[in-house]
Amino acid sequence: MLHEVSIPDFRSERGESYPEVILSYEVAGPPLGSAPLVVVCHALTGNSTVTGEQGWWNKLISEEGAISPTHYTILSFNIPGNAYDGREAEDPEAFELRDVARLFLLGLEALGVKEVYAVIGASMGGALTWQIAYLNPTLAKHIFPIACDYRASDWLLTQTLIQKQILAHSSHPLEDARIHAMSCYRTPQSLNVRFAGQRDSRGTGSGQYDVESWLLYHGDALARRFKLSAYHVMTHLTSTIGVCEEVEALARIRSAIHIVSINSDLLFTHDRAEATYEALRALGMDVSLAVIHSIHGHDAFLMEYEQLNHIIRPYFPTHV
Repeated sequence: MLHEVSIPDFRSERGESYPEVILSYEVAGPPLGSAPLVVVCHALTGNSTVTGEQGWWNKLISEEGAISPTHYTILSFNIPGNAYDGREAEDPEAFELRDVARLFLLGLEALGVKEVYAVIGASMGGALTWQIAYLNPTLAKHIFPIACDYRASDWLLTQTLIQKQILAHSSHPLEDARIHAMSCYRTPQSLNVRFAGQRDSRGTGSGQYDVESWLLYHGDALARRFKLSAYHVMTHLTSTIGVCEEVEALARIRSAIHIVSINSDLLFTHDRAEATYEALRALGMDVSLAVIHSIHGHDAFLMEYEQLNHIIRPYFPTHV
C-alpha cells in the first residue's frame, strides 16, 4: 500500500525551488519504530514494492531470503518521477541523485526516523545508498551498496549518453533504449551460453534469432509497464552519480560498509569496487567486499540469489 509524505520548501542542487515535493513510499513488516528498520533504494526500473508476492526483490527480502520482513521493518521510497505513484515528472532532468538522497533523508525525518539498521540498494539504488550514507554519516548501522559505484565512470557516462540519444531520436524510444540497456546488463558469455546461436527455436515462424526475439520482448515488456518520462528521469539520475570527487571523502561514513560487486559486471565494473574497498580499508574503515561470481554481468544481482542471500544473511539475524 502506497503512503505519502510531503517535503516542503525544497531547493534542488541546480538552485530551483519547489514549494512541495511529495514522496510516496511503502512499509512492510512491523510498524515503524517497533523493529530494526531497513531502507531499500530501488534500481532504475524498480519501485517501492520490494517484498511480497509482487515485490521485485522478494527473493532477497522474504522469509526465505536473507532479510526477514517479520523481524525487520522494510521501508522503500519511490524516486520522484518514477511514476509508480502516478506522478510523472514535468522536467525529467530537474533533480540529481544527490537531490533524491536529500529528499529521502527529509522523508525519514518527517516520519520521525532518526536512525536505521541498514540502507541497501543495487545498481543506481546502490549509488543512492552511498549518497545517503555520505550525507548522513551516522544514520545507518550498516550500508550495502551492491553492483554500483560512488561516482559515475566514463564508461557509465558513455552508456547513459547513448540512452539519452536513443530517447531523444528513436521512433520507439523506450523499446530501443531497453534493448541497448540489456546489452550492458548481461555479458557476451551469458547471451552466447543461453542462446547458442539458435534461430526460432520455438517454431513461431519469425525467422529471428532467439536472442533477437528475447531483446525485442524485453523492449516491448518495459514499454507496457513503464513510462517514457520515468525512464528519462532514471537515466538522467544515473548520469548524475557523484557522491564525492575522491574516494577518501567516503571516510566520513560511520556505518559498517558492505560492498557487493559482480565479477562480470560490464556497467559498474568490479575493478572500481576493488579500488574503493582497498582505499577505504587503507583508511582503517569498517569495510568489506564480497563478490558475486557469475557469467551474467550486472543483472546477476537479480539472478544469483543463492550467492546474494549467502552474502547478506549474516548481517540480518532473526533473533534481534
